[in-house]
Amino acid sequence: MKNVKIIQTAKNTEDRLRSKRSFLKDTKNQGVTLKVNKEKTFQKIIGFGGAFTEAAAYTLYRMGPKKIEEVMERYFNEESGLGYSIGRVAIHSCDFALGNYTYVEAMDKELKTFNIAHEKKWVLPFLDAAKEERGKEILLLASPWSPPHWMKTNKEMNNGGKLLPEYMETWARYYAKYIKAMRAEGQNIWAITVQNEPASVQTWDSCIYTAEDEGNFVRDYLGPILQQEQLSDIKIYILDHNRDILVERTSQVLADPKTAKYVYGVANHWYMTEEFGELSRFHENYPDKHILFSEGCQEGGVHLCSWLTGERYGRNMIGDFNNWQEGWIDWNLILDETGGPNHVGNFCDAPIIADTKTQELHYNSSYYYIGHFSKYVKPGALRIEIKSSLETKLQQVGFLNPDGSVVLVVMNETDMDHSLNVALDNKFLSYTMLEHSIITLIISEEKK
Repeated sequence: MKNVKIIQTAKNTEDRLRSKRSFLKDTKNQGVTLKVNKEKTFQKIIGFGGAFTEAAAYTLYRMGPKKIEEVMERYFNEESGLGYSIGRVAIHSCDFALGNYTYVEAMDKELKTFNIAHEKKWVLPFLDAAKEERGKEILLLASPWSPPHWMKTNKEMNNGGKLLPEYMETWARYYAKYIKAMRAEGQNIWAITVQNEPASVQTWDSCIYTAEDEGNFVRDYLGPILQQEQLSDIKIYILDHNRDILVERTSQVLADPKTAKYVYGVANHWYMTEEFGELSRFHENYPDKHILFSEGCQEGGVHLCSWLTGERYGRNMIGDFNNWQEGWIDWNLILDETGGPNHVGNFCDAPIIADTKTQELHYNSSYYYIGHFSKYVKPGALRIEIKSSLETKLQQVGFLNPDGSVVLVVMNETDMDHSLNVALDNKFLSYTMLEHSIITLIISEEKK
């Protein structure tokens, strides 16, 4: 007999990842039926996680020991937490740092002074604690926000500017030194992006690359140098920017086969558009390339008690995974009561907000919505086909875990309850989706 575990989070209740149990039956109720076809599979899931920024680490370590332990458990424990298995780190400073910093002294073209000692105060302890809590390695995506100021046209790390041609080789070698230094500290740098948001001049750490610039840098410097440095296992993701420019920009980069051979896939953000079909367009054009969500957050400071934030996460995750996304990395894991620190005042929200004055931890709706995926969809899961019998306002996506269990995530963003049936192997589960709720169904063989 099939055993069904139902996990529910609903706005107008106390349910937050609340677990229930049920069984598949021979009959169904009225309402939409979602038919699960676990034989038709799509992309393999890498995992879920968030960004280990300096701001997040600094915030965490301003909390007391018990609160630190709580955050680590709630994110990285596979049983009692969200089971995060991947993460993102910045190659020196980003906006969510305490200030601009790099790993070398100015004008050191040979990188003789290269040293990541700056990260040993906040970021590396955070990473070590996460690995210890998880009990396994955490795959890390590393991204630069800007080269050192002296390598750039505008002679500063902030406000855009471009990488000067005479420093392209030096900058590519900087990535290699960073990867090796982090690996020497026991951190599993698994992939890199070429540049965070290369099409936007930001008031914080930023650097502009045209599509041609990015492709040429990968082809002539970054790809070959990583191979020379025995780092050919490192995956290179291009773009690391919004969906709205994904197809047009990547088609320019990947048009050159000499560049394409170094590119593992495309990383994307959720800002500007929710045209999830752009991911499928990319997949259709380049089915051998991989798609990773590398950043998204609720902008504009802290949004305590907002339910719309969680629904934004749920809607984007469902839309992304239904369009070939393979992994999902949230932005800052934790921020303080201001939505920072941020060295240029670009305050944002995070799933966990730590009030460093009162020593309270606040769990936003986004924490629970992410958990409906990360806690139950395991690394190595395959997305499977889900068909709806009727047009419905419910949103859903399904997965097949490596252990054979089926995971179905269904979300109701409307102001009404909706009747739902789930069909698998000629058996049915009937359920009422409460208004503004999300559920995860786990269907497995009953243990005897």
